[in-house]
Amino acid sequence: MNKSHKLILASASPRRLDLLKQIGITPDQVIPADIDETPLKAELPRDYALRVATAKAQAIAVQGAGSYILSADTVVACGRRILPKTETEAEARDCLTLLSGRRHRVINGIALVLPDGQIKTRVTETIVQFKGLSKDEIDGYIASTEWQGKAGGYAIQGMAAVFVKFIRGSYSTVVGLSLYDTMQMLKSSGYLR
Repeated sequence: MNKSHKLILASASPRRLDLLKQIGITPDQVIPADIDETPLKAELPRDYALRVATAKAQAIAVQGAGSYILSADTVVACGRRILPKTETEAEARDCLTLLSGRRHRVINGIALVLPDGQIKTRVTETIVQFKGLSKDEIDGYIASTEWQGKAGGYAIQGMAAVFVKFIRGSYSTVVGLSLYDTMQMLKSSGYLR
């Protein structure tokens, strides 16, 4: 690792921190970015994920000048529709009902601000298919409260794992950060040797 520059994770997500630790990377600081994450009118999911990840990194770059700033955003998309990071039971129930028995996309926008201010970005996409969910399964998941604050109303690394019929792409993308792409970005930028 390039210890002449710090790595700052611009994220409030404990899952992203855990994923980085899984591959031996511990950021020097974690500074959540406080930005407006409201989708723009008619904004497509991939564009939204990239825009929000970049805005998070740029917001923290001001206070972390001379450091590597890593940020990401995860979007669950059903067609062109961006599903919310669910805050209410009704939102979570709507998301699970919509995802029941069908495929959806989980998109990661990743942004890395380099010490010289240059920005590198990537967008990754994973396809997930849920089995058909019964009312009892949805009710049980809602009762778990695991859905709170989760894009699309579920956490694949938790109880919702039993809803997943198949995945095409990166599991870590669905959890919240594509480890393959993050590692490639950190290597190509000189942070990792």
